[in-house]
Amino acid sequence: MADPTTPLLEPSKEAFFHENCPGCKQDRRNQLHLGIPFREFFFIWIVALCSALPISSLYPFLYFMIRDLNIAKRAQDIGFFAGFVGSAFMLGRSLTSIFWGMVADRYGRKPVIMISLFAIIVFNTLFGLSKSYWMAITTRLLLGLLSGLLGPIQAYASEVCRKEYQTLGLSIVDTSWAMGLIFGPAIGGFLAQPAEKYPSIFAREWLFGRFPYFLPCLCISLFSVAAFIVCLWLPETMHMHSECSLEYEPIEVTEAPPHCPNLKGYGRETKQRRWFSEQSILRNRLLMSSIVLYCIFGLQSTAYTEIFSLWAVSNKSYGGLGFSSQEVGSVLAISGISLLVYQLVFFPCIAKHLGPINFTRVVAVLLMPLLASYPYMAKLSGLDLKLTVNCASLLRSIFSSTITIGLNILMNNAVSQHKRGAANGMAVTALSLFKAVAPAGAGTLFSWAQNHQGVSIFSGDYIVFFVLDIFGLVGLMLTFKPFLTQPGKEEITANN
Repeated sequence: MADPTTPLLEPSKEAFFHENCPGCKQDRRNQLHLGIPFREFFFIWIVALCSALPISSLYPFLYFMIRDLNIAKRAQDIGFFAGFVGSAFMLGRSLTSIFWGMVADRYGRKPVIMISLFAIIVFNTLFGLSKSYWMAITTRLLLGLLSGLLGPIQAYASEVCRKEYQTLGLSIVDTSWAMGLIFGPAIGGFLAQPAEKYPSIFAREWLFGRFPYFLPCLCISLFSVAAFIVCLWLPETMHMHSECSLEYEPIEVTEAPPHCPNLKGYGRETKQRRWFSEQSILRNRLLMSSIVLYCIFGLQSTAYTEIFSLWAVSNKSYGGLGFSSQEVGSVLAISGISLLVYQLVFFPCIAKHLGPINFTRVVAVLLMPLLASYPYMAKLSGLDLKLTVNCASLLRSIFSSTITIGLNILMNNAVSQHKRGAANGMAVTALSLFKAVAPAGAGTLFSWAQNHQGVSIFSGDYIVFFVLDIFGLVGLMLTFKPFLTQPGKEEITANN
């Protein structure tokens, strides 16, 4: 029984309250605290950032790392080998994401988050110490296998706050993730090869001279150590008791429902905000449709990240921009800062009026001509080139982030809490498979483009960005009926 001095929940919710259940305590806090849970959102921001930084930090220096590992015989083949290093993490994550989602549903979100942070500390550090191509691939694969952050933290963001702040919570996950995908390359670009860039500080004979790609990995690992310590105070949101843990909406009943017999006598029934109550999540059409779209746009975004980092540093004779790793880092850092402002100030208002599906359609349309314009930027130079690339990178980040948030909202609203971890784990598994293919495919395509400059109208890099637009077009088409259909109230009630 609850402490009599503690304010009670609504009668229908109080019937299910368990004093020692962390999920029940969080439900009580959500009801009693009407404002934004800033502390919990800060935890979410830190964890999501830690999840993204190891994925993206290698892109600015991956080209040079593969070159220094002497695995590629020609400069044109570097993109081919780089793609497999980028894919190793996603391959590992795809093999274990459902497992980590199930663990999060069984034992709670916090244990999975803590284990994943510890894995980042260990294997991201080892990746920076790689002296062979196969060591680099192995450490990235192991990091992916133990990376269970994304699914649980998405579920956590929708559980740690009141319903009216759910969009903001998921937006923070995606904003932090997007910032990690932006600031990660900035860290990699500025801190890789420090003995060459900052010879007055780092000697070639020192540790960072002998391991030129260790410094950015070490900085991210140290940040993860701080996040690990902070998350010791992370409140659990999972209900740890055998009775049903539901999202409540009172309706009149004459007898208790079969899945929650202890409701009899209260004169009210609990109603779950989900498509199904006793069916497999595989039969949840909204969830499955959202996951497919999530994967398509995720593949496009990952392929773009791989291609942009390789294209920007490649020589102008091969259709690239001739940027240094520092210049690439600067472009992505500027995009990250602007994206943060957009997500916190503009996105909630726009999404409220357009809704996640319509907003996704609008930005998917705008993204296609933007990507098609990239090859023409190679014809610019000086200040015009830098301004154009920065603006294009910023808009691309905003469009991609908007799509991801909209689809995350659809997925989390499609299931109840006790299946949210598994649902997000399934989404991350599918996404990881697509993202495992994306870097390898993008690297291979980019390597082909380097060897096919000037052979036709759609030569080289024009084909690369045209392929990215094809995936965007497919995703846009699938946002319409009959593929993506939101359930009506009658259908939700029938499934509950």
